[in-house]
Amino acid sequence: MSILVTRPSPDGEALVSRLRMQGLVAWSFPLIEFAPGAELMQLPALFDALQPDDLVFMVSRHAVEHAHAALTRAGRTWPASLRYFAIGRSTALALHQVSGQPVNYPRDREISEVLLQLPELQNIIGRKALILRGNGGRELLGETLTARGADVTFCECYQRCEKVYDGAQEAHRWQMRGVNTLVITSGEMLHQLFRLVPEWYRTRWLLRCKAVVVSERLATLARELGWQDIKVADNADNDALLRALL
Repeated sequence: MSILVTRPSPDGEALVSRLRMQGLVAWSFPLIEFAPGAELMQLPALFDALQPDDLVFMVSRHAVEHAHAALTRAGRTWPASLRYFAIGRSTALALHQVSGQPVNYPRDREISEVLLQLPELQNIIGRKALILRGNGGRELLGETLTARGADVTFCECYQRCEKVYDGAQEAHRWQMRGVNTLVITSGEMLHQLFRLVPEWYRTRWLLRCKAVVVSERLATLARELGWQDIKVADNADNDALLRALL
């Protein structure tokens, strides 16, 4: 098995390192990189608009990192009067480490659907909810909180930027290296990889690879694009991906 890990730095390189320690052949091929978001400078004012017990949501560790840097530059700290939520354990830990505040997160799968099942998010009529996220992404969290009566505001804390590659050259390289397993952690990157690889390599190599993904939703998308051999990891972090690959 030769594995191509498409998740961004530094997580992609960290997973490759752990796979190689297990004696597997693995390569890092990050499809996106991150830059500060267009709305990051508005963050202190957005916090000022919140009342005690209002809700703050972190969709990723990248949101935590960029938001914390913005608050630090403004001479601000994370308000202790708010209620903090994260999409998963690693994001919650990152937020707790920089803020010192308790952070609630789903103990099962690290997806919006499970986060929204938390008892604390069932009766939120009249609450303000601030969602710190990247550009684009799913709208399920905001739409559901709004439907439950919350006043939802978004803050784009970071931007996902596609890395530029020569698709034919990269496809030839990975096919020659015997890559037969792909690690793909978002729908955005799945579509990007599909578009990047020319049709000739797509049918003869890409779609014949096993796709390791992080949710049933992503698995469905992969099937629609033409993948047949698909494995769903039990979570989106590197520990879960390592278990799926081993």
